[in-house]
Amino acid sequence: MKKTEAKQEKKIGIDVPMPKESCDDHNCPFHGTLIPRGRTFVGNVISSKVPKSTTVEWERRFSLPKYERYESRRSRVHAHNPPCISAKEGDKVLIAECRPLSKTKHFVILQRMQ
Repeated sequence: MKKTEAKQEKKIGIDVPMPKESCDDHNCPFHGTLIPRGRTFVGNVISSKVPKSTTVEWERRFSLPKYERYESRRSRVHAHNPPCISAKEGDKVLIAECRPLSKTKHFVILQRMQ
């Protein structure tokens, strides 16, 4: 492929729209070689201070069989934030599992949801 040609839309295996911006990030699922696989989650970005990284949090219900009730628990994970998506604090995002990118990063942001 010549450098002057525009990149084609890449199929990543998950039905999400391609970002309008492009990037040169090697770990971008749309413009790089990273392949998302496994589970997907929808959560809120609570921190985006580190470049190309975010912390995503979502609530889940946990059953307490002894008391026959549920309680709310939170899950927090670190996710890669590609420059073409660039999610900020407070954004609702779709994240997917991928290969380990660092000691604690095993997820990548696929879409900012409005």
